[in-house]
Amino acid sequence: MAKPDNRNDNVEKLQEMVQDTIENLEEAHETLQNNSLSRDQRQAIMEKNKRREESIRSFRNEIKDEYQDLH
Repeated sequence: MAKPDNRNDNVEKLQEMVQDTIENLEEAHETLQNNSLSRDQRQAIMEKNKRREESIRSFRNEIKDEYQDLH
């Protein structure tokens, strides 16, 4: 049997996901300072960072939606 949907902790989980993604983004920015990276490696990191930024925006929008649903 499937577990019931407990939405009470969704905001907290989403906030943790935002924080983790921000930390990954910051680490990637530090990695970009490495002069031994190839152009392809640098490009891959920058593309991944764009996706991370999009994820952060999406997570924050979900947080707003979840918060409004709870109140």
